Amino acid sequence: MDLPGPIHDFLLVFLGSGIILGGLGVVLLTNPIYSAFSLGFVFICISLFYILSNSYFVAAAQLLIYVGAINVLILFAVMFMNGSEYYKDFHLWTLGDGLTSLICTILFLSLITTILDTSWYGILWTTKSNQIIEKDFISNSQQLGILLSTDFFLPFELMSIILLVALLGAIAAARQ
Repeated sequence: MDLPGPIHDFLLVFLGSGIILGGLGVVLLTNPIYSAFSLGFVFICISLFYILSNSYFVAAAQLLIYVGAINVLILFAVMFMNGSEYYKDFHLWTLGDGLTSLICTILFLSLITTILDTSWYGILWTTKSNQIIEKDFISNSQQLGILLSTDFFLPFELMSIILLVALLGAIAAARQ
């Protein structure tokens, strides 16, 4: 979208805070149904990020696949589970929770330190897609594959990691 600078910046901050708050909701809410709805909110905010970056097809795919299929599947799986077992013997804080929180905080701080100390401008991730697309490929699916493997490589991989973590969490919750 071609928006004026302040409006674009406001939307980026608004969507970024929505993703952070939604992610915190996924992790911190004790009711798994609320966590699944919060995950859906995160997926919707990410698709709005794609719309802001003029990637409408990826935004539509994000909505259809992640919100429309994956999140609904997680909601059905959570709703079929017995909800009362989450509230039996509920302890607010255990030793394992404290240790896990400490390890996650250390990993988060080291990741933030690494991100801030890295000079990102000197890194050439992949070949630019406009150099490849100049060859005038026949189909749009080839152009989409090139865009996903060049310009949108990092968001695509981040979404795959988020999906992997969500599926591992769903498997761990289903095994209990």
